[in-house]
Amino acid sequence: MEQKLSDFTYTIVGLGIMGGSIAKSIRKNIFFEGGKGKIFAIDKNENSLLLAKKQNIIDDGFLTNEASKILHQSDVIFICIYPHATVDFLEKHKNDYKDGALITDISGVKNLLQEEFKNISPSNANLILAHPMAGGEKEGFESSKSEYFENHNYIIITQKENKSQGYDNAHELLKKIIRAMGFSKITETDSENHDNKIGFTSQLCHVVASAMVESAEDPNITSFGGGSFEDLTRIAMINAPLWTELFLANKEKLVNHIETFKKHLTEIEDLIKNDDSKELQALLEDVRIKRIQMQKQSEKKAE
Repeated sequence: MEQKLSDFTYTIVGLGIMGGSIAKSIRKNIFFEGGKGKIFAIDKNENSLLLAKKQNIIDDGFLTNEASKILHQSDVIFICIYPHATVDFLEKHKNDYKDGALITDISGVKNLLQEEFKNISPSNANLILAHPMAGGEKEGFESSKSEYFENHNYIIITQKENKSQGYDNAHELLKKIIRAMGFSKITETDSENHDNKIGFTSQLCHVVASAMVESAEDPNITSFGGGSFEDLTRIAMINAPLWTELFLANKEKLVNHIETFKKHLTEIEDLIKNDDSKELQALLEDVRIKRIQMQKQSEKKAE
């Protein structure tokens, strides 16, 4: 008989906005009818652990220096900390996992982890790199919500090499958990393609939003807003340490995207400077068509 998802013991490493949202989603969507399993959390912030336990999101919490003992008991482990800290954690605890456990991360850059895969992957458990494409702008457990994940995309990094014994079963288990948490789409790709595409769809957008805010000469500019500025700059309410690390870890790909963006921005600037109404209108119509096509393609894939 197949084991129910609610019979597994889950451990969340890092109980910030993402780790907290994962814990809340598992509690809401997997343990909604009870179960034999547990939800544990590991974090350096004791207050977050106490709050999560008080809200019945986790069954118990442990400080980072207690990680080893709880990892031995865990069937599924989500590592929800910064990219370099993820590498350090995995390397430090390489021999601390339960046989056959599923270990996954949520890091926004993957080549960094892929390059260290042999050093961070345990011999008795299954490490699958992944990235939930969801979340909020604020920080901390208090800002976490299970609803962030509903109808969003989850990226799994395919492993052509270094597959551990039991990898295929762990891979299917992760997809089952992802769907149970409310994600509607799972995309599988390699770390190189992930970092290139995320450099454009996520990191470049944060760069542009940041530049927009920096360009505002009037701190009361939102008094004149009709939604466009607000929509474009919402993500500029940024976790500076995290996004600094993400930008620099994906520097080459992100800089290439910035250069391409600058090229097209200059093109539009020149058309406006030269009062070239015909070419400007043609460009804007082309942009509109491309964006509609993107939307249709997205909707088609979601069906």
